[in-house]
Amino acid sequence: MQTAKAIVWDALQLDCETEADRIACRLRECVREKLKRRGVVVALSGGIDSSVVGGLCVRALGPERVFGLLLPEKDSSPETLRLSQAIVDHLGIQAEHHDITDMLRAAGCYRYRDEAIQSVIPEYSADYKCKIVLPSLLEAENLRVFSVVVESPDGHQTRARLSVNAYLQIVAATNFKQRIRKMLEYFHADRLNYAVTGTPNRQEYDQGFFVKLGDGAADVKPIAHLYKTQVYQMAEYLGLPQEICRRPPTTDTYSMPQDQEEFYFSVPHHVLDVCLYGKNHGVPVEEVAQVLSLEAEQVKRIYRDIDAKRSTTRYQHMPPQLMEPVPEIHVLDS
Repeated sequence: MQTAKAIVWDALQLDCETEADRIACRLRECVREKLKRRGVVVALSGGIDSSVVGGLCVRALGPERVFGLLLPEKDSSPETLRLSQAIVDHLGIQAEHHDITDMLRAAGCYRYRDEAIQSVIPEYSADYKCKIVLPSLLEAENLRVFSVVVESPDGHQTRARLSVNAYLQIVAATNFKQRIRKMLEYFHADRLNYAVTGTPNRQEYDQGFFVKLGDGAADVKPIAHLYKTQVYQMAEYLGLPQEICRRPPTTDTYSMPQDQEEFYFSVPHHVLDVCLYGKNHGVPVEEVAQVLSLEAEQVKRIYRDIDAKRSTTRYQHMPPQLMEPVPEIHVLDS
């Protein structure tokens, strides 16, 4: 008899060849028949998700029908542009590089962010680095409140809890980054008659880790059904550069180095995958805890956080709300 651990881990193991072929088939159908577009635009960050989406799109449509965009800004990691270019070269696709720093500065992104940080750390200035963080779910039950961490030019770090208003303004300001990137993606999609791809994996899609009308906007989302561990498996199968296959999940939104765990999910990605799978398939908490070598109370905290994020980010999945129903217009293919 298989143990709970074997059952859960086996369920998360992907038949990559079959799945890659299935996604490629669906992509061709979506882009050519439903969306009536000639190809796709993929914004490449050098991270695992966008790289896998790029690889799957090339598999589906060929490199000549995939257009890449490299969209760093002044807070991006030095690795971002190098790894983005590496995946462009690996896939053999056309791409353009747009540094969006000036657009963000003109929109007030950095000014609004810095103003909010200064409300809790007055000595902060534009030559500091920063990030916002959440406490880990695996530690004792902590108040789930964001803090800001800043680093002065001489390397001294300061941490302060954010007020609600300061937190909201920082997030609102940094959301400019995803929305400006998406604006450029749609510009190129419009001029090429291409569709825009989204790159969220199942964790990000389920837990609302995206910006509405920013990286959440897309015509097709090829990997939104894949758990994060499965995205890593797919990257290996597609033969993507090892440096990308081994790169940990990062936000690349703030100027200080930051992974997705401390910024949003509060647990490592493989832990969240198992908990999401367990919750979605009715696996008892005690069995999930056994799989992860955790205490049952730790898993219960993760389950509560999954529910909380699903509730608080439901708005991000919602379409525009109509005052009364408007019948859909059905167009028959000639």
